[in-house]
Amino acid sequence: MAEFAETIAGPTQIDLPDPQTREFVEQWRNASYNCFSSGHKFCREVCPVMQVSRNESWTPTAFHANVVAMEKGELEVADIASDYVNCTQCGACELRCPNTLFTGDFYRFRTRTVDVVKAVRALAVDKGIHQPRWQTWNARTNDKTHEPVLGEEDISQDNVRNWAEGLDIPIGGETILFVDCEAAFYRTSVPRAVAQILQSVGYEFGLMGEQWCCGGPAAEMGYEEQARRFARHNLDNWRSTGTKRVLVLDPHDYISFTEDYPKYFGAEYDIEVVLVVELLAEMIRDGRLTPTVPIERTITYHDPCRLNKRKGIWQEPREILRAIPGLTFNDVDRVTQWSYCSGAGGGLAIEKPELTAAISRNRLDKAAELQVDTLVSACPWSERPLSAAGQDTDIDVVDIHELLAESLGITVGGSRGAS
Repeated sequence: MAEFAETIAGPTQIDLPDPQTREFVEQWRNASYNCFSSGHKFCREVCPVMQVSRNESWTPTAFHANVVAMEKGELEVADIASDYVNCTQCGACELRCPNTLFTGDFYRFRTRTVDVVKAVRALAVDKGIHQPRWQTWNARTNDKTHEPVLGEEDISQDNVRNWAEGLDIPIGGETILFVDCEAAFYRTSVPRAVAQILQSVGYEFGLMGEQWCCGGPAAEMGYEEQARRFARHNLDNWRSTGTKRVLVLDPHDYISFTEDYPKYFGAEYDIEVVLVVELLAEMIRDGRLTPTVPIERTITYHDPCRLNKRKGIWQEPREILRAIPGLTFNDVDRVTQWSYCSGAGGGLAIEKPELTAAISRNRLDKAAELQVDTLVSACPWSERPLSAAGQDTDIDVVDIHELLAESLGITVGGSRGAS
C-alpha cells in the first residue's frame, strides 16, 4: 500500500471558519453522506410529517442533505434551524431506509436521522437560535423543574406527587416509580392505575424524594445543557434514597433513561430501568396478574413510536390486551416497524400543535377504518392529541394501564385531562 499512498483517502479536512460548526460537521458528515449518497427516498412516505405536509424541506433526506451543504459552506445552521422543528423523532425513516434494511437487524443497526435532528437543534440553541415556543417551554420547565403541561396553570415541585393521594406510597427505596410530567399533572389516571396494579400483587416501590422532569424533552428540542442538569439532579436523588431500579410508564422517559442518561454518565450510571408494560406482561405470563372483569369494547392498539419503532417493543402490550376478557381486538395493519405516529413527540406538539393535530387525525382515521370504538395507547404524551382527534371520529382513547386496572377490578380515579 505504501506505493499508492497518494491515492488512499485520508481524514477529510473540513475548512469552516466557525469551530463549533466544523466540529458538528465532522461528527455528522458520514451519517449524512450515508443518506444523501444513496439516492433512495423511501423514508418520505413513512414520515408522519411528510404524510400531512408534503413539504420537501422537512423530509429526512433534506435533513441530511443540509449537513452536506453545511460542510461545503453553502448553508449555516441559521438558514435551516426552523426546518428541523418538523420532526417527531419517531424513527420511521430510519427503519424504512434501505441502508438499515440491508443490515438484517431493524432496531440495532440503523441510519441516525433522529440523532442528526437532535444535533442540529442543539447546535442552533448553542448559537442563540431559538424557536419561540420551545424557548418559552424550556424556560418555564427550568424555572419549575417540570414541564408546563397545564398551560398557564402553575406547576411546581410541591404538587408533583398529588396524583398519588390516598395510595400510601413511601418515598425512596430500591425501586421507585418515575411518573412523567404529562401523567403526573394532566393524565393522573395513568400513574394511579400503574401504582394500584403493582400494589395489588405486593410489588414494593416508592416515589422519588424530589423528582424533576427527566430532561428528555429538553434534549429533543436542543436544550442539552438543561437536559444534562436535570438528569444529574435525578441521578443524585436516586443515589440519596438508595434507589437501584426505576420503573417507567412513559416511553419518552424510557428513551431518556436508556439512551440519554448512559451517554451523559457512562459507567457511573448503573440504574436498572424497567418499562412497566413489560413488567405487567411478565406478571400476566407467570400468573401473578389475572384480568377477570370483562370489558366490552372493540379496540385497536396505538404503538407508541418510542416503544415500537425506537425500541422494538410491540409484543408485550398485545399480550396484555389479549389477556383482558371481553375485548374485541382489531389489530392495525402496520404492527411493527412503520406503525402510525400520533405526532406528539420531538417537541412538535409544542411548537406546531396544528401539525400534531393533523397527524393525530390521520392516526384516528386509520383506527376508524377498523370499525373500533376505542384506541388503546401506552404513552400519556400521545393520548392528549389522539383524544382530541378521537372526539371527531367518536373513538375513545384509553391508556393500556387504565384498561388493565379496570379488568382487574380496580377503581382508578384521577383525571384523564381535559379530554
